[in-house]
Amino acid sequence: MNDDHNINSDEGLDSPEEINHKVKLSEPSEEHKLEIAKWVAAGMGLSDVQKKINTDFGIVLTYMDVRFLVDDLDLTLVDPDKPVASEANKSHPEDLIVDEVPAGEGGRVQVEVDGVTSPGVMASGSVVFSDGESKKWSVDQFGRLAMTGGKPDYKPSDQDVMEFQQQLEQSLRGPSL
Repeated sequence: MNDDHNINSDEGLDSPEEINHKVKLSEPSEEHKLEIAKWVAAGMGLSDVQKKINTDFGIVLTYMDVRFLVDDLDLTLVDPDKPVASEANKSHPEDLIVDEVPAGEGGRVQVEVDGVTSPGVMASGSVVFSDGESKKWSVDQFGRLAMTGGKPDYKPSDQDVMEFQQQLEQSLRGPSL
């Protein structure tokens, strides 16, 4: 047997204090977490945060560990090129977008755009005309408008048709900047 590789030798083994110190370094401290929160708020991505934790703190974490850490700290990743939407501006696909012309500017026709479009159409929704009659509408890939539902012989007034077309165009263009 070679004495340099003696199993009973304490040489090369970590003491309990050294092991505890190494365990503590495997997780960021509270000060580290505050610094990480600043990085995320500044728009740094997960892989950049992962690298910076390693270089600045000497802590090696996997990408998934960093993702869980960000989640545990209730941090929201920010894309610096994309403006952050306020709660009022967030929309969900199942929600309907309602565009009405304010009273005094007509305001008799109400157009709703479906958040989720039906197959085979570019956009769809519903309209309620000034006399209370409602129809479903859709626009196909060629820009053709189709109206369905309601009374089969119903024909809206020319003023309602013009107002509907204006509101529909405005709704489909989206918010103006």
